[in-house]
Amino acid sequence: MAQVTQRPSGQPSGEDSPTGESSAGDRVRRRTVQTGGLEVPILEAGSGPLVLCLHGFPDHAANWAGLLDRLAQDGYWAVAPAQRGYWPGGAAPDGSYRASATGQDVLDLIEALGRERADLIGHDLGARAAYAAANLDAARVRKLVGMAVPYGPQLRTAWLANGDQQRRSWYMFFFQTALAEPAIELNDFAFIDRLWREWSPGYELPDAQRSALKETLRGPGVLTETLGYYRQLFSPPADEATQALEARASGPITVPSLYLHGADDTCMAVELSDGMDTLFKNGFERIVVPRAGHFLHLEQPKTVADHILGFLNN
Repeated sequence: MAQVTQRPSGQPSGEDSPTGESSAGDRVRRRTVQTGGLEVPILEAGSGPLVLCLHGFPDHAANWAGLLDRLAQDGYWAVAPAQRGYWPGGAAPDGSYRASATGQDVLDLIEALGRERADLIGHDLGARAAYAAANLDAARVRKLVGMAVPYGPQLRTAWLANGDQQRRSWYMFFFQTALAEPAIELNDFAFIDRLWREWSPGYELPDAQRSALKETLRGPGVLTETLGYYRQLFSPPADEATQALEARASGPITVPSLYLHGADDTCMAVELSDGMDTLFKNGFERIVVPRAGHFLHLEQPKTVADHILGFLNN
């Protein structure tokens, strides 16, 4: 396992940290881990049982800093990796941004970190990766927390038949076009600011964190790679082996699971998580977090962290 570039993250954490401590970012370290053919940047804090925190779009690992610190204070080794495609040189080696590929990344990282299994916390597309990992090898996942993107066929059904969700998901369809990259980059990524405002009404990502996120997306080749997640979302893989792997990554989940969704989420309607319990065969709880939108772990950090730790510690 390769380990390089170890240093404090410098991630601001005062108002965003679940603990409210301004020094939380100083306790989060950076390094890279060789896994899956990539040198994966990770943030980490603490020691103990492993918990992986998986980010979505448009986000990056640095925005987990507050939760990493809270988990570390509770006795966990909290690690937030960059998802494939989210750093220069981090393009998917096999070209895949499908659920099965990102789920396998999670399993490979657990192994690279020297552990047999881990707890998983996934937000947005990170939740999709966590669900897939739990299906690909349930023995490697102790407990699972999904946030903001529900699990099951109801989401695809909504894209087909639910006009309200089709309007909420307009950006996914726009990302299929060649206009996406120049539109997103225009005026210092004003498009990204718009998504955060629309998805989490009333929440403003602090300037330093917004600038850091834009620097991530501004990296050479990064934006096109991150859009690959959406450009492969609506088309099935051509080869039968990958089709079978995707089907395996989408079955009933046998890992004890918690699902959190912001009551004011205007990206994914909270109603899309209704009935999720039928797909979880070893314990499931859904919690709707009040006064929170899509980025609930940043909007209500203490509440979200309390729910997560209550689940992990039980």
